[in-house]
Parts: sequence; C-alpha cells; structure tokens
Amino acid sequence: MHPVPPRSSPNIAAVTTRVHPSDALHHNRAADDDHHLVQPALYTVWKRSSMGFHGNYGFSVYDADGALAFRVDNYSRRRKLFAGELLLMDGQGAPLLIVNMRDQWNCYRALEEASDKSSSRRQHLFSMRKCSLVQSNDEAEVHISGCITSSDHDAQAPSFRVHGSFWRRSCKIRKGNGEEVARVTRKKAGALSETVTLSEDVFSLTTMPNVDRTMIMAFVVILDRICQRPYEPLMCST
Repeated sequence: MHPVPPRSSPNIAAVTTRVHPSDALHHNRAADDDHHLVQPALYTVWKRSSMGFHGNYGFSVYDADGALAFRVDNYSRRRKLFAGELLLMDGQGAPLLIVNMRDQWNCYRALEEASDKSSSRRQHLFSMRKCSLVQSNDEAEVHISGCITSSDHDAQAPSFRVHGSFWRRSCKIRKGNGEEVARVTRKKAGALSETVTLSEDVFSLTTMPNVDRTMIMAFVVILDRICQRPYEPLMCST
C-alpha cells in the first residue's frame, strides 16, 4: 500500500523518512520509459516538496507500489541552469522535463549538460495554455511541437484538451480525437466502510495504456499553475 498523506498538516520529516527518493531502487528513469506498458497506471500526487523544504513549490508523485515515481522541487536558488523554471524529475532526482512561462507555458526536454538555457537550443515538446470560457468548454489545450504550422494557435486544432475542473480534481485529458489518455480525481483513503476524501493537495492521477506518463505529469504541473482556485470569501457566523 502506498503512503497516504495525512488530512491535517503533515509532519514532513516523519513522512519523508518513510518514502525517500533513494527507495525508488530500480524505478529510476523508469517513469520516462514505461509508456509502452499495456495497463493503466495509478499515481498518488501530493502537492508539496518531496525534500521537505518549507515554502517551496513542488510535487511528490507515488506509483501504485508506493515508490516515488516523479517529483517537482523548486531548485531555482541552487541550480542556476533551471532558475525561473519548473523541473520535473524522476524519483531519484534525474531531470526529465522543464516547463517555463514565455507568453504561454512551454515544455522542453531537460538536458542538464547544456551550456546555456536558451530555448532555441532546447528540444521543444509542447505548449499549453488555458482556454477562454467564451471560446471553449475545455479548461486547457496542448499543442505538440511539430504539429503547429503557424504561430497563431487559434487556427490550429490542439493535440490534447483538458475537460472538467482541475482545481476541483475532476478532469480528463483527451487527445484531439476525443480519446481519453488520463484523468485526475479526488483521492480517497481508508477502509471501504469508512472511506475518507482527502484535501485537494492530494489527488489521484490515472494514465491510460501506451501513454507517455512523463508528458502527462508535465501537463499536471502546468495545470496547477494556470487553473487557480477561485476566490472564496470566509463565511463568518454570528
């Protein structure tokens, strides 16, 4: 059974002693190669830093066996190469993908040995943006690099669409033809007779067979930045 974060404020030190990047064993780099598997994959996504640095933006993503499969940590103060960017890594910290904001969210393959961070020298994988509610019922759309023949994305059919509400943890990621490739749902824990729904900081990610799960995780990272929870004023009782 993979670890389930507590419903209240977590004791970061206690949890990280149970699940640490070094425990991934043979899972290192597996996240980047397992999209050929024929079974759906279920992940538990915890919005926090796996290294336990308070105040840092990050994710810890566990597979069905409880191994740390992906993580996103804010290393911008320590690693000049990735300053101002979000770095998606495997469970042992090897860089996989980089996402940044340049008019829209862009994703590049992470090459740590690169001499500079110029986007022109990187392999661009996709661009992602939030949809206008006036133009579409979808929450976001993704354009894969190489599928775009014009700088005007409005004239191009997206490669993927996100339908539903990410901040409510209820959305599906579909190809342009409508085929579902992944879904985000609320995380439930406990016995069947006493199931408890956890907070929005902990949720489930299911990826379908033969899907690039690393790319799907990059979609999730960007969705968390562009799909902000609407403001909800505090209700005071008298």
